Amino acid sequence: MKLSIVNSGNKKMGDMNMPSQFKEEFRPDLIKRAVHSLWSKARQAYGSDPLAGLRHSSKLSKRRRKYRGCYGFGISRVNRKILSRRGTRFNWMGTFSPQTVGGRRSHPPKAWKILERKINKKENQKAIRSAMSATLLKEVVAERGHKLPAEYPFVVNGAVESLSKTKEVEKLLLDLGFADELERSAQKKVRAGMGTMRGRKYQRKKGVLIVTGGECPLLNSAKNVPGVDIVEVKALNAELLAPGADAGRVTLWTEKAVQKVADEKLFM
Repeated sequence: MKLSIVNSGNKKMGDMNMPSQFKEEFRPDLIKRAVHSLWSKARQAYGSDPLAGLRHSSKLSKRRRKYRGCYGFGISRVNRKILSRRGTRFNWMGTFSPQTVGGRRSHPPKAWKILERKINKKENQKAIRSAMSATLLKEVVAERGHKLPAEYPFVVNGAVESLSKTKEVEKLLLDLGFADELERSAQKKVRAGMGTMRGRKYQRKKGVLIVTGGECPLLNSAKNVPGVDIVEVKALNAELLAPGADAGRVTLWTEKAVQKVADEKLFM
């Protein structure tokens, strides 16, 4: 597979052979498993206090002739705590037992439960390769909702990695034909549900992903463009290439990034 190399002015500089990693079969099922594995590792362990519902002083006697027992009163045989009493008559209420008010839960969530979903190393690598190949399939990317220029897909000249200002990055994306995509990813909406009270009030659509060959000024200058993500090629994962486990994110590969994939045989 050959792709055109374009410069910051959207002029063709030549062609580039894409390495074998970009020829992987499109496997949405594997991509979904890899993304879910990443999500599961980010989950925080949670569980109830081991003593929840067990802090009351209570006893349950099952002896027939013990006056503090429950025999002969026409009541259920559950643990009870005594609130007050007069002789052998008690004002009490259920406790400890799972079905009673103030009692423990029968099967509470355990903090030691392992939430991680594992995936084999070779499967994960194959999923990343599959997500990489999906970024070059124009129909898959368009189906995801991205607004694409007519020339997509293409490789960007390595000189763009030296851009050090956000306005230069915005101009680059506009010149490459991503004006509609930038407008789409700049819009944000209020999230539905309880997340509005937990520090994630707004949602924004995922826009362009820029992949660089290594450390460069572009890593800092591009991160403030709304909806745009930027990452070094060696730090790629399935979630960046397929947000929400939906493959086909619009991606700009720099010349150096593609060369590094080929030279170092990444994700093989």
